Amino acid sequence: MDENISLAIKNLAEGKFVLVYDIDGREEEVDLVCLAEKVTPKHIYHLRHDAGGLICIAMHANIAEKLGLPFMAEIYSNVLEQYSIFNQIAPDIVAPYGDKPSFSVTINHVDTYTGITDIDRALTIREFGLLGTEVFRNGGSIKNYQNLFGSKFRAPGHTHLLIANKDLVKGRVGHTELTVTLAYMGGLSPVSVLCEMLDGKTGKALSISQAKEYAKNYNLVMVEGNQILKAYSNFLER
Repeated sequence: MDENISLAIKNLAEGKFVLVYDIDGREEEVDLVCLAEKVTPKHIYHLRHDAGGLICIAMHANIAEKLGLPFMAEIYSNVLEQYSIFNQIAPDIVAPYGDKPSFSVTINHVDTYTGITDIDRALTIREFGLLGTEVFRNGGSIKNYQNLFGSKFRAPGHTHLLIANKDLVKGRVGHTELTVTLAYMGGLSPVSVLCEMLDGKTGKALSISQAKEYAKNYNLVMVEGNQILKAYSNFLER
């Protein structure tokens, strides 16, 4: 496996951040990423302060299926008759960069207060990460997992859930798939937290050169989508 990919996986396992750039011609953005089950309030602070985008949980499709979680686009489609406005604002949801969004529902952990503080979001993300890991690795009853999920979380909330394509980066090359694939290849929990890195001066996404400088300054690993694609192809051929 590529040395940079291996180091990124090692850092994720240790609860450290990794920077992930997608690919040229797509979003061309860098996300700050770590494993959901490792998240603390300090992680949330750094995501807010150093990244600044939307803080989301990305999960393997297998987890979403077992928990009964749909894509948000599916929910919109199912309420078109009652709420016709979705025919106009979500007729056939495809982002400008060519993919259908990976968004599912938003959640809070039941023990949060508002759900938005660093402590609250860390609790929501960490507990979902732990549940997702258990669901993915164990062969328990789907009904029991769904009951457990229902007892621990409420929707809507302040943390967005994202569902990776069932074929991971072979089916879609978004940050959702890239981060889940990276963890999956390393035998780690396929549930990550990610946040887009933004540039407060330009009002745009942080450039890849600035992201590389940030990674260098904080001794973090940065990986690119093409590296993950190549590593995953090799992983499948083993």
